[in-house]
Amino acid sequence: MHNRILPSGERRAADAEMARVLRTAPIRIASEPFGGAIAHWKHGALHDVVEPMTDHVVMTYPTGTQRLERRSGRLVALGTARTGVVTIIPAGSSARWDIPGAVDVIQLYLPHRTLERVAVEADMAGVGDLLERTAHPDLITSRLLTSAVEAMDGSAALDALFRQQMTDLLATRVLAAHAGTPARFQPTLGGLSPTALRRAVERLRSDAEADVSLAALASDAGLSRFHFCRAFKESTGLSPHAWLRQHRIEQAMNMLRNTDEYIVSIAAALGYSSQTAFAAAFRKMTGETPRDWRRRMR
Repeated sequence: MHNRILPSGERRAADAEMARVLRTAPIRIASEPFGGAIAHWKHGALHDVVEPMTDHVVMTYPTGTQRLERRSGRLVALGTARTGVVTIIPAGSSARWDIPGAVDVIQLYLPHRTLERVAVEADMAGVGDLLERTAHPDLITSRLLTSAVEAMDGSAALDALFRQQMTDLLATRVLAAHAGTPARFQPTLGGLSPTALRRAVERLRSDAEADVSLAALASDAGLSRFHFCRAFKESTGLSPHAWLRQHRIEQAMNMLRNTDEYIVSIAAALGYSSQTAFAAAFRKMTGETPRDWRRRMR
């Protein structure tokens, strides 16, 4: 089926259309300045038509099972929402959905321009139409989408960098597994030059207010986002997000060990939204709360 890219006046924002159809608000939604978002919903039974949307919607189901029925003209697709499957609604497509009960779902709203950018950066010939999928087995995409929601650290800079990396990774996966003409990506050979690596590390080590977006890091290195992420990991063994998360926790350890700063002050200095968010991120990395770790070190 051809994915119709409609004039802007005939399309709805994906999150707004989902809110209308699902008759509820998302539990959580995080968007990017240049388009796209990730949202986590829990909704009840659905019997309605989803109108054409601006972005492609890629979704998975972290918990539970539920029957899905999707009708487009005379075509009927049946499936079961469960862990490890994905559903894709291409931009510009429309269908009637009948879902008899409650659903736990994570949705990625993926702008077509993001797919085009990733395709160009990866030296692909072009972007083929995305395939409509209804509860299609794809454990890789399902796990990526689930981690995109679960791995938020409560730090604006860290969370934004993670979403940027995850969106590009998901776009790569969608092009490879869910396009009419599957994409083939050439492996990246070699890491960053010593100068480019030094610049990236300097930016990541800057204060909590510095611009550590993927676009800024890639621009410093003179590379596309696609190639920068792969080259950075080749050089360091970590993604930019994982490197920055580890660096922030190391900074926290030094402050906990060598100063008498309140934990809430350390959290704020490192850019965390709350002491609770900082404590959760610290425990995820170390297995201990900041308070227990400080007590043990002293």
